[in-house]
Amino acid sequence: MTDDADEGEGIASRLGLGLAAVGRPAYITSGRERDLGAGSERSVDALRERAHALLEAAWWLGIRYVDAARSYGLAEEFLGSWLAEHPGRRDELTIGSKWGYDYVGDWRLDAPTHERKEHSLAMFERQWPESLAALGTAPDVYLVHSLTPENPVFGDRALLDRLRELAASGVRVGFSTSGPQQATVIERMLDLPDSPFSAVQCTWNLLEPSAAAALERANDARWLVVVKEVLANGRLTGEAAAIAGAVAPEAAAAALAAQDGQPLEGLAIGAAVAHPWADIVLSGAVTRKQLRQNATAKAPRVSDERLASLALPPEQYWAERAARDWA
Repeated sequence: MTDDADEGEGIASRLGLGLAAVGRPAYITSGRERDLGAGSERSVDALRERAHALLEAAWWLGIRYVDAARSYGLAEEFLGSWLAEHPGRRDELTIGSKWGYDYVGDWRLDAPTHERKEHSLAMFERQWPESLAALGTAPDVYLVHSLTPENPVFGDRALLDRLRELAASGVRVGFSTSGPQQATVIERMLDLPDSPFSAVQCTWNLLEPSAAAALERANDARWLVVVKEVLANGRLTGEAAAIAGAVAPEAAAAALAAQDGQPLEGLAIGAAVAHPWADIVLSGAVTRKQLRQNATAKAPRVSDERLASLALPPEQYWAERAARDWA
């Protein structure tokens, strides 16, 4: 691996706390019953208390980037109420949020649908003031949530003009990506004339590194680059590797982590942080112990070639992700 990371020293300044997994009772990450308890233990009050505890732990670890979204249940509200309790901290934080999806799960684990997508100007005009009200402040970064190549945003002149207005007001406007063609989306937005965008949040992990070259180009263009799903929704954890088959990619990753002398989670996070194009790497921790462990990750000493051997074809990775249950 490259020597751009600093063996874990100061890694917290490169980490962000993502609230996707604690803003609503159900999500697609592994181990939620172990970490959060049964569904009856995931009330609004319980998850608000957990979110506040994680935000407090992140603050004292030196993490200064927090990520939320309109579709993350009450994540924005949880963050907003924590900020209200600590008003002196706001200026030291960078807050990112996203619009374009609604949370429709009604706080149920067994909801038939948890999110609804709509990337229209009307949706933006509704959700922007909702984000302001929930957070009690304007986010520093506001992203179109989960763009794919067929998305109507590319040709919606009225929406793009409105996003240019928001960018001119001082908010960093960007988008997040999803699916096997993340790199295509990033390249198209980089080439967009008079682009309002200067930030991207993208899935990159040891199993799905296909957008790396596009992210490097975004970094060269002075965009903010935020890496999400670095643990592959729980696949790149010691627990997942322990129950995976001997030939599973999780098991191969765990074996490589053992050779590197750190937990699998450390290898996965450290590999992301080691890339100079990654400004922020999001932790999706749901316990303070997990967050503290994430902050001890180190740049891998194993070669780039061995890390690259863990990659899956993007179509396979995203098909397997789509098949994950909400729990």
